[in-house]
Amino acid sequence: MKGLPRPSRRDRFGAQDLLAEASAGIGARPGRLLLTILGTVLGIASVVVTIGLAQTAAGQINKQFDAVAATQAMAKPSTSRGWDGTERATSALPWDAADRAARLAGVEAAGTVATVDVGDATVTTVPVNDPSQPPVTAPKVLATSAGLLEAVQGRVVTGRYFDEGHDARGDRVVVLGARAAQRLGVSRVDTQPSVFIGERAYQVIGIIDDVLRRSDLLDAVVMPMGTARTDYGLTAAEELHLHVAVGSGPVIGQQLPIALDPNDPETVQVQVPPSTSAVRESVQADVNTIFLALGGVALLIGGVGIANVTLLSVMERAGEIGLRRALGATKRDIAAQFMLESVVIGLLGGLVGAALGVAAVVSVSAAQQWTPLLDLPVVGAAALAGGAIGLAAGVYPALKAASVEPITALRGGV
Repeated sequence: MKGLPRPSRRDRFGAQDLLAEASAGIGARPGRLLLTILGTVLGIASVVVTIGLAQTAAGQINKQFDAVAATQAMAKPSTSRGWDGTERATSALPWDAADRAARLAGVEAAGTVATVDVGDATVTTVPVNDPSQPPVTAPKVLATSAGLLEAVQGRVVTGRYFDEGHDARGDRVVVLGARAAQRLGVSRVDTQPSVFIGERAYQVIGIIDDVLRRSDLLDAVVMPMGTARTDYGLTAAEELHLHVAVGSGPVIGQQLPIALDPNDPETVQVQVPPSTSAVRESVQADVNTIFLALGGVALLIGGVGIANVTLLSVMERAGEIGLRRALGATKRDIAAQFMLESVVIGLLGGLVGAALGVAAVVSVSAAQQWTPLLDLPVVGAAALAGGAIGLAAGVYPALKAASVEPITALRGGV
């Protein structure tokens, strides 16, 4: 009627009505709600666990960096490829390379190693060739300086390792790697067993095991450098191994070539451990790539689930939508209601997923006796990301609901 005032927008459908209707729609089916937010929960939890474990692992690596990788360095002569395709050394390490390296700050142990060419001589524990003995592959022969075992973090299981006196005198003594000793049938050294290389006898004074670097020592007969020079004409060491203090690698990498060859340091190749920060970033990037991909897939599934359930809710509540439209609700009101429902569902999934992710990071860290590290802003952003997923997933269902005509809906169609 012309004399009556037109109802205002707020009288028809206010913010309080929007919240009430959205809450009623969300809580109408709790079972469906739980299934709907499950995908978002898994996705957000995966993201939080990924970032949390990556940060925790990075902190753990920074605190207890791999002792072998962080403390091992190596130097060897530069090589060039010959006309036949083989690599040949263009220089030689000095015989006192280990002593020169040991003078550098940060070097805790140093030792040289080289392969000994024994020609056609066989390595055996019997002085004569016994045809009745089964054929056994002979272990290779290596020569090292006295400090190599400490440099490669090996362990003497019985007997001892030779010292600088054996090296200087060229004594015919050897140390066996654990696997070589087993093949040769030597298990103890108190009976003064001998190993024969051709017709030369070498007394076994020790057996080594648990070599963290240069594991080929476990399959070898190891003699002093001086003995190899005297008996087999060894010309130079092939490699110099170092056990260094954590964090000293970059400095040693600069100083070692000059210490070994002051006149031409470019002829020395040095391999030093990377800094802990570089390793930490590499590990964190690898972990993030794997788990974030899984989290992204779970989030995509969660978003699709929210969209499907919201669209199904639109179809089931077509009559309700038509009645509200007939009572004065606009298309914008209907769209806002379903958008709010979708956002709230996504936000619930984000909050639950973030909480589960934090619990998982703390549980794993406690089981491994690590210190859990996780940025709180990251957790908050992950929870809010659930709401953003719900917002994106609710756009189409909300538009679909807003397009419902009141008469068609009240007649039972959508």
